Amino acid sequence: MSLRTAQRASLVDQVIDQLKEQITSGSWAMNRKIPTETVLAEQLGVGRNTVREAVRALTHAGLLECRQGDGTYVRATSELSGAMLRRLRQAEQLEILEVRRALEVESARLAATRRNDDDIVRIEAALSARDRAWESGTAEEFVEADLAFHMAVVHATHNLVLIDLYEDFSAALRASITAAGTSLNKSYIPHDAIARAIAAGDATAAERAGHACMEHILIALTDQE
Repeated sequence: MSLRTAQRASLVDQVIDQLKEQITSGSWAMNRKIPTETVLAEQLGVGRNTVREAVRALTHAGLLECRQGDGTYVRATSELSGAMLRRLRQAEQLEILEVRRALEVESARLAATRRNDDDIVRIEAALSARDRAWESGTAEEFVEADLAFHMAVVHATHNLVLIDLYEDFSAALRASITAAGTSLNKSYIPHDAIARAIAAGDATAAERAGHACMEHILIALTDQE
């Protein structure tokens, strides 16, 4: 590798890191368009070709998605999330729900034994927001609120690997929750029992409540097939 090539590769890597920081920090939100190559080149003080290579690398990693004639959008927040999205595009809805059950039921059980007062407050607030979202009748709002509730439960486990894994899985879960809501013919699945069990520190009850919610979805999906 020549010195010039090495210097260029190093510069592209720096730009990749800077763009990735915008994604992971939330400065560039999921499913939102990022600035154009020209704007990024001006902001970073590099050439457009350097920006193009960096964007191409992040697109290949699954973090960005280039839409012909429209622009480039944030598709995932990490390489793991991007890889997971590519894999889950080929997965059956039942397979995704089975993985979701494993994550959420175990999270409820762990949260009941590890939660603190702040966790309980966040879970209860997320539960109330979920109820309000359902009453609003807006599907997209409910999906986000339902996911936020489960994310609050996962955070209460204080297991950093589990938290990262669930966050990376969240993009697929959005589609899963939407599909589940359709298959259930808009019937409501209360999550109060999960929140109560976690607040009470009852791991067995929390696991049972989480399992019951997911079984309700899985049975409905199986009946629909």
